Amino acid sequence: MKAGIVGLPNVGKSTLFNCLSNAKAQSANFPFCTIEPNIGVVNVPDTRIEKLEELVNPERVIPATVEIVDIAGLVKGASKGEGLGNQFLGNIRETDAILHVLRCFDNDNVVHVDGSIDPIRDKETIDMELQLKDLESVEKKLDKVKRAARTGNKEAQKEEAVLSILKDGLEAGTSVRAISVSDDDRIEYVKPLQLITDKPVMYVCNVDEEAAVDGNTYVEKVKQAVAKENAKVIYLAVGTEADITELETYEERQMFLEDLGLSEPGSAKLIRGAYKLLDLETYFTAGVKEVRAWTIPVGATAPQAAGVIHTDFEKGFIRAEVISYDDYINYGSESKVKEAGKMRVEGKEYVVKDGDVMHFRFNV
Repeated sequence: MKAGIVGLPNVGKSTLFNCLSNAKAQSANFPFCTIEPNIGVVNVPDTRIEKLEELVNPERVIPATVEIVDIAGLVKGASKGEGLGNQFLGNIRETDAILHVLRCFDNDNVVHVDGSIDPIRDKETIDMELQLKDLESVEKKLDKVKRAARTGNKEAQKEEAVLSILKDGLEAGTSVRAISVSDDDRIEYVKPLQLITDKPVMYVCNVDEEAAVDGNTYVEKVKQAVAKENAKVIYLAVGTEADITELETYEERQMFLEDLGLSEPGSAKLIRGAYKLLDLETYFTAGVKEVRAWTIPVGATAPQAAGVIHTDFEKGFIRAEVISYDDYINYGSESKVKEAGKMRVEGKEYVVKDGDVMHFRFNV
């Protein structure tokens, strides 16, 4: 699963990406691996896997990951190909969620592309370009569907009605994610279009050091502006986070964070937030060879979870042996959990819970 960092030029996108690339410096068990320039796999900080590691003492530990993409800065006219518009829109279409960075700090030494600080204006600039691109896609589809609807095709007529709602909303400056459409219609007609403004979004307010703990008035304005979008808002001092990652030892970094009044780097919260934004959760396998976090969509069944390990596990699924994370920690080992009668045997209908420790039985 992939989350893309977007925003106007010079708002802190690349600095944020570099902070995430130094996740190892901030949390020793969570390294970052660059796949290619501006694309990286970031491990999801999770204290649960650290506690399982302490109890099991495995040969290796593999945490959950999210792919982060640093996408080129967008400018006005991008929907018509201005600047790196076509490249930007192509890259963002390939992501599953959007991390929209907004500049929420004053600093005369850092030039803003529009000459003044206004995160709401910046947000609207990017929203408009993305909405214009989505409007183009909706209108193309609508033209095709209308022809079928005129022949009396009931299904086409229903799709035409939904697409018309999208068209009206986009023309009014509303992102698709905020347009009122029934869940069934969204699955049937909207999702297949892969519209950019339908993707889940987190607004990342880049604040100065003084606002790292409590935010500022810019952050409050952003929260008010996105209240109807069903979007997440997080704030962090990206420049300060970058300074922290430059410190040599874990102890120095922790002292810096404590001086700021923070319990952990903001980037760690952002990574976990991106994971949640993608509607993902984690289950674990734990043995002496390996303790591993496996990523599944929220609501996955036991066979689907098994299929993440190997497709044969899903095809030949027999049962799952399940221990809740809390029980594993409370009893201290798998054998003691079994002795206490806390290991459950679950079948094909079981919906996996976040944090389950699982073994699968299968036959192919």
